[in-house]
Amino acid sequence: MARIAVGLEYDGSSFAGWQRQVDAPSVQEVLQAALAAVCNHPVEVTGAGRTDAGVHARDQVAHFESDAARAERALLLGTNSNLPSAVALRWVRFVPDHFHARYSAQARSYRYCILNRGARSALACGRTAFVYQPLQVEPMIEAARMLIGLHDFSAFRAAECQARSPVRDLRQLTVQRVGDFVLLEVTANAFLHHMVRNIAGLLIHIGRGEARPALAAELLAGRDRRLAPATAPAAGLYLWRVHYPAVFGLPDDSDIMRSPAGCPADLMG
Repeated sequence: MARIAVGLEYDGSSFAGWQRQVDAPSVQEVLQAALAAVCNHPVEVTGAGRTDAGVHARDQVAHFESDAARAERALLLGTNSNLPSAVALRWVRFVPDHFHARYSAQARSYRYCILNRGARSALACGRTAFVYQPLQVEPMIEAARMLIGLHDFSAFRAAECQARSPVRDLRQLTVQRVGDFVLLEVTANAFLHHMVRNIAGLLIHIGRGEARPALAAELLAGRDRRLAPATAPAAGLYLWRVHYPAVFGLPDDSDIMRSPAGCPADLMG
């Protein structure tokens, strides 16, 4: 049996998340069905990480095993022809047997896209978070710097989070304004449940002038989720990239059209 890795993108608006569920549509379910149709046998895929209902992905990574005599390109084209329009494979690679989509990953990057203007957008609906109050980016940047590093992120985890430890190494957290959009980019070794959306909720709260940037450090120290601002909407969140050792030879970037800001929402006006 060969081990095969795939990279895929999806619009999570119509899915209950990545993870296969009994009574709700999932990305994992439709991907497994499409791969099975091409490989002519049942397929079980393992993803690099779970995304919640309404969350999107630019480069989710998964692996599966198959003894079907199919070339990489045949798997790519055949699978895409069997996937719904909201899901698409970007690449397929044969990988060593010890590759694991989740455990071989060195880090994960997410982007959170906020449409920040007085009027909502029909085209960006479901693809960005909409905040009509003006956001001040400088206080958001100041607060973001306080979160970078190895910390206990208990104040930024969901109540139902099942991670054994709340400690994570947040390696990058940037905030930038590009026209009507405010974009957050977050990279860590791993993430807690709702961690990125809770960070986004805090930064939006600060950007609206409802709290000082120092609240970020206070929440870290207090470790109490109940004292933190509301979780930001799922629609603005994208699993942007999963980072692997170069030895596996996985594609490093996308061949899809990218906007100058690097956020799909920018293409929607």
